[in-house]
Amino acid sequence: MTAIRSGEADRFVARPPAETKLFLIHGSDSGLVRERARKLLQALVEDPADPFQLVALDGDELAGDPLRLADEANTIPLFGGRRAVHVELGGKNIVPAIEPLLKAPTESAVLIEAGALKRDHALRKLFEKERTAAAIECSPDSAADVQRLINDELKTAGLTLDDDARETLIALLGEDRLSTRSEISKLVLAAHGRARITLDDVETLVCDASTSAHDDAVLQAFSGDIESVPGAFERLMATGGEPSVVLAAALRYAVALHRARLAIESGQPIDQAMGLVFRSGVGFGKRGLIEKHLRAWSREKLFRTIRALADLVSRTRREQRIGAAMAERALMSIAEGAKR
Repeated sequence: MTAIRSGEADRFVARPPAETKLFLIHGSDSGLVRERARKLLQALVEDPADPFQLVALDGDELAGDPLRLADEANTIPLFGGRRAVHVELGGKNIVPAIEPLLKAPTESAVLIEAGALKRDHALRKLFEKERTAAAIECSPDSAADVQRLINDELKTAGLTLDDDARETLIALLGEDRLSTRSEISKLVLAAHGRARITLDDVETLVCDASTSAHDDAVLQAFSGDIESVPGAFERLMATGGEPSVVLAAALRYAVALHRARLAIESGQPIDQAMGLVFRSGVGFGKRGLIEKHLRAWSREKLFRTIRALADLVSRTRREQRIGAAMAERALMSIAEGAKR
């Protein structure tokens, strides 16, 4: 049995055993799933951006053509070296595609990236019982994990954090790794030119999101209100809004909806699960709208949205010239996705 618990996962993905060729990364912390998947791919191939080294497959498409995975996994690298196949799990069963890979060693490593899987989920059970496979769990960060992330970012930026600010920040973070990193990065960016981050910074940038002007654009997008999103985004930009900040708000909201969906599917009443959404700072007081979103958005669709937003947040910061266009397109894509 090869079940890698969350506390052991970082060491494992940094140096995966040579004899292990099949990997399943799963968990309720979708940001941490994404982060560990990227780190593992970097360990499996020399250049994950090289299409000859890394092949990306959609899980739902693979379910309709299960033999394709075996074909890809047993393809000999054209130019030598290492090769990997990355599958993003959707809502369909891909166990028939995995089973042939367990009968003999494959040429390429195979990584399945998934959301939260119950203990009796067929895919999780399959990976946990095989010696040459590994199921890597991604649970939400503990207070100690958040503390370490904060310390690492502050050390790199040469900043200090007041004790009361640190205590408040730790209490607010930890629901999702990508969201945690986004909030810490926002504080570091705001403190540029100063030596320390204060409680006022934390309260202004992290706590006081309930009255954010980004709410309208984000909520309209998740409501599928395609006609209203452009106007809301235009008003936001006209009042000094930042594209990366509105995408970070959308990311926080998507993460919160995803966690609330998981809680509901585990038997928690919807009224109680809504508390997880209110912590995102988006949609505070709009209970009816949030309930509508929780019923309309599946956990699989939210997981895919989280992955897309996480990539775009960093891109809009790097490519500021086209950041606004990317952010508006992302909100429109969310609105279009809400209609499906």
